[in-house]
Amino acid sequence: MIRIGNFSGFYGDRLSAMREMLEGGDLDVLTGDYLAELTMLILARDRKEDPGIGYALTFLSQLRDCLRLALDRKVRIVTNAGGVNPAALVAAIRQVAADQGLSPTVALVRGDSLGPDSHAYLGAFGIARAMSADIVVTGRVTDASLVIGPAIARYGWDREAFDQLAGATVAGHVIECGTQATGGNYPFFTEIPDMLHPGFPIAEVFEDGSSVITKHPGTGGAVTVGTVTAQLVYEVQDARYAGPDVTTRLDTISLRPDGPDRVSISGVRGEPPPPDVKVSQTRVGGYRNEMTVVLTGLDIEAKADLFRHQFEAALRVRPQELDWTLARVDVPDAATEQQASALLTVVARDPSRRNADRAFSNAAVQVALGSYPGFFATSPPGSAHPYGVFTAGFVPQDAPVHEVVHDDGTVEPVEPPRVCRALEPAAGEHRAEEHGAGEHGAGEHGAGEATRRLPLGTIAGARSGDKGGDANIGVWVRDAGAYPWLENLISEERVRELLPETAALPLRITRLPNIHAINIVVEGLLGEGVAYHARFDPQAKGLGEWLRSRHVDIPVSLLSPEEAP
Repeated sequence: MIRIGNFSGFYGDRLSAMREMLEGGDLDVLTGDYLAELTMLILARDRKEDPGIGYALTFLSQLRDCLRLALDRKVRIVTNAGGVNPAALVAAIRQVAADQGLSPTVALVRGDSLGPDSHAYLGAFGIARAMSADIVVTGRVTDASLVIGPAIARYGWDREAFDQLAGATVAGHVIECGTQATGGNYPFFTEIPDMLHPGFPIAEVFEDGSSVITKHPGTGGAVTVGTVTAQLVYEVQDARYAGPDVTTRLDTISLRPDGPDRVSISGVRGEPPPPDVKVSQTRVGGYRNEMTVVLTGLDIEAKADLFRHQFEAALRVRPQELDWTLARVDVPDAATEQQASALLTVVARDPSRRNADRAFSNAAVQVALGSYPGFFATSPPGSAHPYGVFTAGFVPQDAPVHEVVHDDGTVEPVEPPRVCRALEPAAGEHRAEEHGAGEHGAGEHGAGEATRRLPLGTIAGARSGDKGGDANIGVWVRDAGAYPWLENLISEERVRELLPETAALPLRITRLPNIHAINIVVEGLLGEGVAYHARFDPQAKGLGEWLRSRHVDIPVSLLSPEEAP
């Protein structure tokens, strides 16, 4: 096997993680994932202010601390910390090494940049060609490529080894977000024994593409079938998980325990990749300003209407977009003032900073003493700030000039895949009838069976996230016997009932019976992406927990003795 660890799941992750992983046990490769849609926008702005940066500065700090240790332990480092300026990061790494009297070999994978603010998601074969180096730096690649590339290099898989590539894709997807695979953001977190500092995950990838997910002994958190499932359903679309090298069938995954803090992944099947690769396009969409006022006690709706009309009348220039949200977090006869209060938020967006800046702030100030009783705001009116817009595009597989620049300066081209297949949606197989539940109505388990009305999260886990302007919620149950009930429960009608925000939006539901999960994609919930900030949870991180909190009728036979009457 090849033993591949992760030390970063995003730009800002735990700085000590690289050292923790290098000192914690044996590794062949250590990967660091820093890039998200929002990060690309941040790094692009950094580079515009200083052409010498545009990469993840924290990676350089980590490497400065750990370079000698990594070389001594013969652990190769693979990272997409290059961001929008990977060549500059390579130069900075060489300077750090020279300052310490070290001379690691550093390879650069390039070709993702397709113009200003436009980056293709490159695959893993460039990384594989670069693995003779001590450190491999990339720009935008798929997150899983950081794991797939070293596995290709170890086993010599070719472009048509689709099952092996798919298996490595799943392993990479599980560990790409760091401690989310070891108990972080886990819905049943109270069952994890030590959550103070969860250990970072490791994928042991085998020649047939199967893998074991684990972590260093003695580290916090846990690796269980549940924690792995939670990460598997994070930020996915349907049963076909498309990448530039392979389309992975998520409905073929098999999970099983393999000892303490060890979960085996096997049976993954792959198909040829699509003929096009995804392109991330991030740009500044304009300027945004926001203000939240507090409404306390009685007549909440009337107070909100009064302030809204006064505020809009006071605007000398109306911004292009003006959005209002009233959060009724107040309770009647509240024991504290905070519990008696609701929040009214107004958001302005406009191509012109002036129209979202002083005009917006002045309108809020002018009405302060002549509005509803008890008026106050959570903070003073602030200045307008740029907001970002994300757009997903696609280009043919051969459009990016995918290359490896080796340590000696030689350039090696990376050919695109020879075999491709147009991507078709896959909603997964409906198996409720196989489990004897297909004859019952939505949400039922058996005709006439007793139920209790409880939060869905009593027996179901969920994890949610963003894909551009769409949000996904992966919902699963840990007991195979409960899956037919969940499968019948989660319909478009029921999702709209449980999550009213989705009422007017397209939904896509995918069944993943092998892991007892269902994936829900809500199209357009996040507007034009995370940096657009369409809702107060702009990345839909809490969307799954909202769904788990909603009450449904759960068959008593699926409940524990403590939960049943």
